[in-house]
Amino acid sequence: MFTHSVPDSRSSATDRTDERESSTAVRLEGVTHRYGATGGRFRSSADRTVTALRDVSLEVSTGTIVGLEGPSGSGKSTVLHAVSGLLVPSDGSVELLGTDLAGLSDAERTRLRRRHIGIVFQRFHLLPSLSARANVALPLVQSGLPRRDRRKRATALLEAVGLGDRTTHLPGELSGGERQRVAIARALSTDPDVIVADEPTGELDTATGADVLELLTDVGRDRAVLVASHDQATLEVADRVVTLCDGRVDDVR
Repeated sequence: MFTHSVPDSRSSATDRTDERESSTAVRLEGVTHRYGATGGRFRSSADRTVTALRDVSLEVSTGTIVGLEGPSGSGKSTVLHAVSGLLVPSDGSVELLGTDLAGLSDAERTRLRRRHIGIVFQRFHLLPSLSARANVALPLVQSGLPRRDRRKRATALLEAVGLGDRTTHLPGELSGGERQRVAIARALSTDPDVIVADEPTGELDTATGADVLELLTDVGRDRAVLVASHDQATLEVADRVVTLCDGRVDDVR
């Protein structure tokens, strides 16, 4: 699906490629998470808590796509949120590129996420008042890149995902598949080491979903990709599939 190579947003592209080769990008060890708990403890016996994850351990290496499957409520999205640093699990550890996320402040986790993680949402989460190019460039605002360079990179990414003629279109003027490709280009804007995708084809028809899956496969060649989905076609592009049931790892294949 890529029509051009994706430009590296950092100065040492060769060093960065070497760092990515055959490395463990994400590691979860014994992760348990209880919603309604504070710091891994019940606030009181009267509190109602939900244990979303129970002793989950998994690794995702660079150049590997790992699929998460399981029924609604099995913990797939919670795994993605833990990997992204959007939540700190009640117990266990989450390491991103060798850094334990629990040891970081909220601000430090945010900086790490902006630099190293690209997130693809099921419902795109594009800002409706911004053009496709402005949506893709948005994560780069905090990077310190001049506006001209942000626009140049966003344009190159949209060309890479086959949307070079849609740079000035608003999300409402794009099809579902085009919006998802904009969302993937946005996720790539900071040249992240890890991509997490939550039901990336859930809103798409079969043909458009196939295009998006081809794009994710291309993305995964030099990144770690963790994708949660109910869709078997999506899971078939994964190198490994982890089945979750009631918050536990039920199977790995």
